[in-house]
Amino acid sequence: MSELATFVRLGFRHITDLAALDHLLFVFALAAIYRKCDWRDMVGVISAFTVGHSITLGLAASGALQLPTTLIEFLIPVTILLTGLENVAVRRRDQAPLAGGRRPVFAGVFGLVHGAGFASYLQGIFAGPIVVPLLGFNIGIELGQIVVLGAAVLVLAGVDLALARLRAPDARPSVHRLRVIAVSAVVVVLAAELAIARAPW
Repeated sequence: MSELATFVRLGFRHITDLAALDHLLFVFALAAIYRKCDWRDMVGVISAFTVGHSITLGLAASGALQLPTTLIEFLIPVTILLTGLENVAVRRRDQAPLAGGRRPVFAGVFGLVHGAGFASYLQGIFAGPIVVPLLGFNIGIELGQIVVLGAAVLVLAGVDLALARLRAPDARPSVHRLRVIAVSAVVVVLAAELAIARAPW
């Protein structure tokens, strides 16, 4: 197996492994507010997250940016917690502070934090020239993220279906809103536990 393929595999496994619960939770938190008809918006937000984490992954893995690992590991669940809380707090997406083009910016900024986390993992598993490992790892991360996003869409659709069968069609809140609250609440609880466990003080 080539060096590139090895690091593609490592990146894919890193993002899809249940041990990487924080990154899985963040993708679920980002996807939780979207319906199938919102797929363009979801792709835009996930793409912004990709750009953000790619920037800091490259800078940190190459040594151009030095960040304290303990702080980054704490900030990652904080970004998940804030995303989940924003999901619950905002009832009308079209009137939200992060509506339109602002939510991708929000995801991109949080992606910067996650990229630093990816970099600390990458730095721990190799030594030597950075270009091929960085490229392969990043490709693997993106492929894994597509798989996680696909799984998130299926899980969210399943939650919608289950809630629709349990509730009257005209019940309030709507099935979609109830799903956003339920999924985001689970994400918030798990992210809070991670943040407390990783608190640097």
